[in-house]
Amino acid sequence: MTSEQGPGPVVVVTGANGFVGARVSDALVRRGATVRAVVRRPGTARAQEGLEEHVGDFGDAAFAAQVVEGADAVVTTVHPMGSALDVQQRVGVEDTVRLAQAARDAGVARLVHVSTAAVYDRSPGVGDVDESSALVGDDADAYGATKRDVDLALAEVDGLTRVLVRPPAILGAGDSSVWNTLRPTGIRDDEAERHRVADATFAWVHVDDLVDLLADVATGRIGAEADVAHGPVAGGCTAVNVAGEPATQRDYLQTVADAVGVEPVWEDGPAWTGQLETGRARGWGWAPRVPLTDALGELAQCSRALV
Repeated sequence: MTSEQGPGPVVVVTGANGFVGARVSDALVRRGATVRAVVRRPGTARAQEGLEEHVGDFGDAAFAAQVVEGADAVVTTVHPMGSALDVQQRVGVEDTVRLAQAARDAGVARLVHVSTAAVYDRSPGVGDVDESSALVGDDADAYGATKRDVDLALAEVDGLTRVLVRPPAILGAGDSSVWNTLRPTGIRDDEAERHRVADATFAWVHVDDLVDLLADVATGRIGAEADVAHGPVAGGCTAVNVAGEPATQRDYLQTVADAVGVEPVWEDGPAWTGQLETGRARGWGWAPRVPLTDALGELAQCSRALV
């Protein structure tokens, strides 16, 4: 970790104009870091002191090598969720691994990858899920399968400390927010999107709590350790779950449905009712600050704005 007397760390953030990427960039700047904000289009990174916009394709080997040179950490937030399988494979897996290899070759100390809890098998009856739980199989959807594949590939990129941060549904206001804007729009417009098993688990985390962990690991506030109970394993690849307090699909869908003026359709059937365990993250000193009531209140406000 950079000393308090010296300059702050240099951190590369991919997708720095995105829902998570923009917020983690802000959090890094608040922690004294210099952020190299990687975006595809000029002028899309937030203009602020401590942030440098770098326009390019991180999957391009030459650009990747240039942007990571002299950096202390890299945070990867890009995955083209909803795109065709080949696009998710190329951008989410191959390009991310290429960037990780460039970071290793440049002597970068830490790579923090935004993974997802969708890599876990959360079939009915599985129960609670921790970082040692089984991953999805090849019959998973394109998102879960490709996110699993990039996690497994990053585990093979030796030479730097790698941290795979696995959030579930990410709540928080934003035009590009999947769970506060895009899914509520679908629920408003499409009756098929209003079907849920009411008591099924809705695992979630607020974006503000997620970026706290990302920024603390990237800046070394949560330092590498020999024991995974206290921090990511130095030189290893460590998965870590983040999640807020327990919630159900009824909590989420009823909040959105009431706000947009539609009726939910509650179905019977098997569903995952376990919890995403976060003991590892808590052992590192992380804890969620946003309670479910506040997150649902914000969700309702975002959903009402769509009417």
